[in-house]
Amino acid sequence: MEDSTLHKGTVTCASWIRRPEKAHLVVMGKSKRGDSSSVLEIFSFDAKTFTLSSSPKATYVLEEGDPVSIAVHPNGEDIICSTTTAGCRVFELSVQEESIKLLAKDLAPLQVVSPQKCLAFSTDGSKFASGGEDGCLRIFEWPSLRVILDEPRAHKSFRDLDISLDSEFLASTSTDGSARVWSTSDGVPLASLNRNSDEKIECCRFSRDGTKPFLFCTVLKGDKAVLGVWDISTWNRIGHKKLLRKSASVLSISLDGKYLALGSKEGDICVVNVKKMEICHWSKRLHLGSAISLVEFCPSERVVLSTSSQWGAVVTKLNVPVDWKEWQIYLVLLGLFLASAVLFYIFFENSDSFWKFPVGRDQPARPPVKAFFGDPKSSEDPNSWGDLGHLDL
Repeated sequence: MEDSTLHKGTVTCASWIRRPEKAHLVVMGKSKRGDSSSVLEIFSFDAKTFTLSSSPKATYVLEEGDPVSIAVHPNGEDIICSTTTAGCRVFELSVQEESIKLLAKDLAPLQVVSPQKCLAFSTDGSKFASGGEDGCLRIFEWPSLRVILDEPRAHKSFRDLDISLDSEFLASTSTDGSARVWSTSDGVPLASLNRNSDEKIECCRFSRDGTKPFLFCTVLKGDKAVLGVWDISTWNRIGHKKLLRKSASVLSISLDGKYLALGSKEGDICVVNVKKMEICHWSKRLHLGSAISLVEFCPSERVVLSTSSQWGAVVTKLNVPVDWKEWQIYLVLLGLFLASAVLFYIFFENSDSFWKFPVGRDQPARPPVKAFFGDPKSSEDPNSWGDLGHLDL
């Protein structure tokens, strides 16, 4: 069943903000419309109803340029927004009880760059990367902002980028259909992904489950679109799967790596089970007539946030199996332990005598339970069992 919250407007970018106790937030960038200014807005998320707040909890007016893309640090405190004229703006999120504020920070190395189409933090938050419309790739250490790579000719113009789970690799794609892999430690280019002359690699995401070292990319060949898989140990393509009828406009992966989400240029969203490589959720015409510009998984729930220029932001609950909670796993283990204890007690109470002694008037058919655990008076009892080795059985 689908539960969506619609925020109409000229939304150009958005992202989840991870917060403790599932009190997550969503930051949205909106461009100028009529007399209104371009802004960043913060909305709260209700994990029980799977909806966003009807009005923003905080608003920051951008005096220069329109927002292009947004990246949020894994700690949920630092937000970077790329604009059309002022490079990247950095904000600190301040949350105090019911008060939420965005505080601008001056970080010169990020403010002087040209408009950045792609922004990404590494999973551990130690690195930040940006890819510009001019094809320049920049990789920084965070928060020191030490420059690891500043390559002005990485691509013709950036299409997408992503950093691997271990923060060692960065994959980037270009508007001309090429794709490259870089080392995030020293900025050295490692490989160019293999493709046929009539193929274009568009979006890319690394696996996130920690066991399968793969790179997923959407590939367009003529009017046919597939999801290709590359092995990151060799950077060779090992297979592909056709999922969408036409090319995907965006690709995303859940934090636990179990699901992939693809957004189409027709406004559809499909979610794929990575283990089976099968579609497990469809939202057709969710953004009718408008290409989806973002699909991003909620940090803790099976919910996705999607955006488009015409329909704004939509929150959608996914029709996928419910995940086991940690407390449910412990409850099952406790139940198995208690069941084993009950079965042992029943077996002991109903079993025949193991010792096979003649049953006398005052002699039980089997030893009492305390015989297995010892009797503190047995050492003083002259009629105690003694050494079994001396019994003539």
